[in-house]
Amino acid sequence: MKTELTSFEKKIENAAKSFRSVDKKKQQKIDKIIAQARKSRTINIRLAESVLEELKRRSQEEGLPYQTLISSILHKYVTNRLIDEEAIRKSLQLLR
Repeated sequence: MKTELTSFEKKIENAAKSFRSVDKKKQQKIDKIIAQARKSRTINIRLAESVLEELKRRSQEEGLPYQTLISSILHKYVTNRLIDEEAIRKSLQLLR
């Protein structure tokens, strides 16, 4: 019986043709970066009940757990990728 690949599986198969191995030192560096990215710590934080409820509501809209949403927001903040939509609107108005 022959199995038909999905388009996603075909992309993976095609990408495998361009696979390049790396030397041991570079692989260790990659492994270290991946391990660091996977590390996490549990923290306790106090939030106003209304804030937590709003986070939970928004997380349902996004289709992800609220703790994941909080983590994502914090990650965006520390990497300077958290966008203030109101500031963007004001900037666009000034450019007009």
